[in-house]
Amino acid sequence: MQVVTISEFTISQKWQSNRRSPGRWIFSHVLRHPLLIAGVFAGAFGNAALAAAAPVLTGLAFDAVAASPPDLQSLVTAAVAIAISQLVRGLILQLGRNFSSETIGQRMERDIRDELYVSLLGKSTLFHDSQATGDLMARATNDVREINFMFNPGFNLVIGSANFLLMPIIISPTIHPQLIISPLLYLAIYGIMVRSYLRELNPATEKVRQEFGAMNTRLAEAIDGVETVKGAAQEEREIDRFTGAVNNWRQAYVSQADIEAKFLPLLLLGLLHAAGFLHSLLLFQSGHIGIGDVVSFNGLLLLFGFPTFAAQFAYSRVSSGVASARRILELINAKTELDQNVAGHDGPMQGQVTLANVTFCYKAPRQECPLDQNGTALADVSFHVRPGQTVAIVGQTGSGKSTLAKLINRTYDVDAGQLLIDGIDVRDWNLEALRRQVSIIEQDIFLFSRSVADNIAFGNPHASREEIEAAARAAQAHDFIMGFKDGYDTVIGERGVTLSGGQRQRLAIARAFLAQPAILILDDATSAIDSATEDQIQQAIGQAAAGRTTFLITHRLSQIRWADLIVVMRNGRVEAVGSHEELVQASAAYQRIFRYD
Repeated sequence: MQVVTISEFTISQKWQSNRRSPGRWIFSHVLRHPLLIAGVFAGAFGNAALAAAAPVLTGLAFDAVAASPPDLQSLVTAAVAIAISQLVRGLILQLGRNFSSETIGQRMERDIRDELYVSLLGKSTLFHDSQATGDLMARATNDVREINFMFNPGFNLVIGSANFLLMPIIISPTIHPQLIISPLLYLAIYGIMVRSYLRELNPATEKVRQEFGAMNTRLAEAIDGVETVKGAAQEEREIDRFTGAVNNWRQAYVSQADIEAKFLPLLLLGLLHAAGFLHSLLLFQSGHIGIGDVVSFNGLLLLFGFPTFAAQFAYSRVSSGVASARRILELINAKTELDQNVAGHDGPMQGQVTLANVTFCYKAPRQECPLDQNGTALADVSFHVRPGQTVAIVGQTGSGKSTLAKLINRTYDVDAGQLLIDGIDVRDWNLEALRRQVSIIEQDIFLFSRSVADNIAFGNPHASREEIEAAARAAQAHDFIMGFKDGYDTVIGERGVTLSGGQRQRLAIARAFLAQPAILILDDATSAIDSATEDQIQQAIGQAAAGRTTFLITHRLSQIRWADLIVVMRNGRVEAVGSHEELVQASAAYQRIFRYD
């Protein structure tokens, strides 16, 4: 049975987030910053308290003016107290709260981006095969940014609002016990309305995040396939498709805005002020409170304005952040069937390869794949390769040649049977040790937008310049590299688009030379180059194959002929195994390939 894990490769970390739910995951990240959390709450409470002090002091000032004779000393004291309290509130408390909140948000964005990046690199190829690159990029950039916004201004305003809501509840009874009725009733109804509002808002923000990912996917596909689009003159059609994705995202955003526009606490706020003013006037008429108390109480009710207006925006940011957290955590928690197997065999590899009744099919999620169903790539494949042999794997397109190569380094795992290297099942090898000693050079070479030297040294980053140049010479690449203006320091374009096919192939072979693998796999490495370039690459391949087990997946008879062993594939099965001379005489399938070429 396959072992299901979170990642192929994991990096040891001193701290591990709680990934059981989006809320717990966010909370575990926040708890890493206790001093900043204290700064947010202390700043929010102090800010609200001093905001509440202003109407109370204003009420005292009214009483001082209404006194007979007017108490000018008390009036001056109240005015100075208001000025000092608001200066402290603005320059220290608000600044401290906003700074703490912004710092938490920025650090959260940094930590989550790092966590997601490490997780994505650790996922298996099977996982990445099933993901849209544009959506992954949207989650890794825009969704991570939304979590930053969730804290500032989102949670920053929510926490500040909560303290503003508490102050009238705390202070109103000190003026008169009955005055707690209006703010307490408002708070209860406000809580119910916000809960209902969030219940309707959350699916809308989730939809916005999904449509943004879909739009980003459409954009990435158009850019990656721009040559195909232009070659088929389909620019207008692709523009229409992208416009459709943009309209879907816009519609989702409009739907979210419609929900935000129906934020009922705004109406409730007006009713609160009317009810509170009426109640305070009745108490004043009955002689229970003074004119200064009326002013103070109604000033306190004005504090509800900030949380009511801010909440419409703040809760939207929080809801969007939670939706983004759910999308990011979905990627991080996605399962993969390949295990790093840290405790596995990690010794030097001799290069003996044995396949015993190997069966594999493409399924995601992986399930039983009977041989008579679509999706089977390999079925009952068996053959043995001795160390140092050169093996040519031949067959028609779709016969399973490339799939077979990707089983050797555990890009995929077999579904049935065994694949042994040096007599050890590949699943019992330490995955890093296995892949370090097995190099695959594919037809579509991936080169990074870095210098030529960095690309050659990708598998051996500590190699010296002398070692890099020696590898390039062995791969017949040194001469054309020195023809570049900056030689080995020349920065090549993304994916190597500034190089010819033959140049990319020779750089890939140089990279393999430098890595010194025990097993080298060349997957159709010369299918798209001319004869002159092929001769150069053939020399490089000959040197690369010396002393190591080499698999050639090719249609070129010039390469097939000098292989020690030829494996003929047909419809995912081994049709025949032998030398060129043996197969020419005994295998009809090989004869057809020979004649066809």
